Amino acid sequence: MLPPSVRIFLAAGPADLRRSFDGLAAMAREVIREDPLSGHLFVFSNRRRDRVKVLFWDRSGFVLWYKRLEKGVFRFPSAEAGSVEVEAAELMLLLEGIELAGSRRRERWVPACAGPHAGRPGRADAAG
Repeated sequence: MLPPSVRIFLAAGPADLRRSFDGLAAMAREVIREDPLSGHLFVFSNRRRDRVKVLFWDRSGFVLWYKRLEKGVFRFPSAEAGSVEVEAAELMLLLEGIELAGSRRRERWVPACAGPHAGRPGRADAAG
């Protein structure tokens, strides 16, 4: 599980996966328009969509994760911009071959304020 501060960006268009650390970091800056040293995950796919590379910075250097499918393709969500942001659960579905377009998110509770115990009954800040 990733911490909530980590964002995940999928490059909408195909990437030349012969690129390694520096080339993909440049794409994160130029195509996705985010800082590759931020600690966020940057996901790139080839034209056939049967390979993905995930680039991230881990405080001491770049890490590159690479997956090749033996059969089938990754179904990236369509995006008009250069990239689309997804949640960790959506990335896991995508890497397992589940198409995000057909999946549906159920409604979840969202706290009214950003505090760690906001809106939880029995807490001092919830008492009247």
